[in-house]
Amino acid sequence: MRLLNVRPNALAIAALDIQAADEVLELGCGPGDGVRVMVARATRGRIHAIDQSPIMLAQTRSLNRDAVRSGRVRLYRSRFEDLPFANGSIDKILAVNVAYFWRDGRRVLAEARRVLRDDGAMSIYVTEAAAMRRWKFANPETHRLFDRVALADLLCSGGFCPRRTSISGIRLMRGVTGLIATVRKGGDACGASQAERDRLTE
Repeated sequence: MRLLNVRPNALAIAALDIQAADEVLELGCGPGDGVRVMVARATRGRIHAIDQSPIMLAQTRSLNRDAVRSGRVRLYRSRFEDLPFANGSIDKILAVNVAYFWRDGRRVLAEARRVLRDDGAMSIYVTEAAAMRRWKFANPETHRLFDRVALADLLCSGGFCPRRTSISGIRLMRGVTGLIATVRKGGDACGASQAERDRLTE
């Protein structure tokens, strides 16, 4: 699975267009591969990495030891529904292969929107439902599955406007397909029409 995540991580990070001084937050840092890529881009900024697993945080710390020691990477064990950051303090947010596990996705995204600066961006990757259903470990009791409609609905429920959202499909190895959603925070919460929502799923 770690090998399968290489391309989704790379494309989701590229979609954020991380700048040198950005404050970047990763929701669900896993073993720290995404953190390592992002810290090389935010050369004058910081990467904030959150996970609920002490094992994943330890792996992230080990993989990014120098950046952690220098303070350029900060690690947190925290719930995504209650982020330990001030309003408007984060430039970019990355969330790869974690949306399946959000029990209250609307609240997670509302929190993400709260901590993002105006015009800040968030990038979310999920493997498409059609591919996930082939994997025995991804059952409805443990994973929320997404097609374009479900992902668009989730983003809108968290206050992200379809007018500032794009969803792209990607192909991975072994016939696996995924979705990358890139959203940008606007001044107001989502008030889009159904037609604007439908545009995301065409």
